[in-house]
Amino acid sequence: MGNQLVWNNRYNLGVEIIDKEHKKLFSILNKLFDFGQQEDKSQWVCQEAVKYFKDHALQHFIDEEAYMASIEYEGLDIHRRIHKNFRETTLLALEKELNATNYSEDAVNHFLGVCAGWLIGHTMIEDHAIVSGETVKQWENLLPDEEQAVMGQAIINWLHTMFQLNSKLISNCYGGEKFGNGIYYRLIYITREKKRWEFMLIFEEQLIISTIGNVIEMKSESVNVMIMNIARYMAKQLVEHLKEHFSELQEAKIKEEQLLTYEQFQKVFEKQSPQFSLLFDTGKGYFSYCMTTTDMVSSEDGVSIITENAMAAVEYYLKQSKAESIAASLKKKVLIVDDSDFMLAMMQKLLANDYEVLTATSGLSAIRSITLNRPDLVLLDYEMPVCKGNQILEMIRAEEDFADIPIIFLTSKVDRESVKMVIGLKPNGYLSKSLAPELIKKEVDNFFEKKTV
Repeated sequence: MGNQLVWNNRYNLGVEIIDKEHKKLFSILNKLFDFGQQEDKSQWVCQEAVKYFKDHALQHFIDEEAYMASIEYEGLDIHRRIHKNFRETTLLALEKELNATNYSEDAVNHFLGVCAGWLIGHTMIEDHAIVSGETVKQWENLLPDEEQAVMGQAIINWLHTMFQLNSKLISNCYGGEKFGNGIYYRLIYITREKKRWEFMLIFEEQLIISTIGNVIEMKSESVNVMIMNIARYMAKQLVEHLKEHFSELQEAKIKEEQLLTYEQFQKVFEKQSPQFSLLFDTGKGYFSYCMTTTDMVSSEDGVSIITENAMAAVEYYLKQSKAESIAASLKKKVLIVDDSDFMLAMMQKLLANDYEVLTATSGLSAIRSITLNRPDLVLLDYEMPVCKGNQILEMIRAEEDFADIPIIFLTSKVDRESVKMVIGLKPNGYLSKSLAPELIKKEVDNFFEKKTV
């Protein structure tokens, strides 16, 4: 994160009580950034500054929620939940880290980075939705916070009991972003009432190797059939344990067990509105737990596992996964950010043969995707709703670790004034959506060819 947060007009909502407090929070964080550079800083002053920021943030939440209630904003409950998660989960975890380390430089920087990133993202996406009249619906089916907390803690306890991992819940709104080389495991249950429950457990490959591989003292640089089968049964045990939280599932039977590629997982995930979508940092790799109930039967099929074919099916999946991983490692990663499913599908089909293609439908999911799986190029829709393309570019450039990632705008407006405005933002280029697909592909190819010269 840079040393200063620069306030400008893109953050303004046009609501005085909200804009005034946003500016105040930016100002407080900037003072903390300045103070963090001083060699003679004291722990007491740091504590007071952090407390000052927290008090203002909590009062801001109260004022913002009161304003939303006064205009009868439909997204109030979801917005209130986002505030509560930051207040009771994110801030609490950051404060514990500060206290445990006696306000070490790393802990203070972590606090500043997380708070600044959250403030920018929340202002640009959820807060701007208030004045646009839109609501943040992606997580409207998530279960109440109390159930999220219980489920998150149950998984953390399980990971600690099984592998002595001190895991942290880093998001209860995991959006299906790719992280490293993943293993995508899917269990489908059917209840007596014929209701379909789906559980998705996503393991970063290095997590499986460093935990199960160590437990059985098997030295392997990749997941093999034995390790994968152990992982499957342990994942089943976890789901069986978590089923206890749902009375409806007590008599449910497993209908299908699958291993999916990332692309198959993505297709399944995009069609679902999860009730749990948790992402954990275990210290050894990422782990995600997603659960949904549906009456729909998904048509995306992975490697289906039954007792008679288990060994062969797992071996086939791992060979397929390894081949895809090797192929992906040789390809440049291109992240496409667009709110149009049609555009995402078209671009993915256009680029998939030569590039590893990642997708995101919003600024927040773009930031998450970049954090979990850094791309070599971002193709960014300029005319995004809620959080505009120029605002997403600023969010990415505001992060020191992301600032050098090349960004090319995709735009449907090619008149002189629009082009002048796009160029003024200093992207690495821009492409017209009206270009023939083969010309768009050629421009992307040319971009990487120039970089290698």
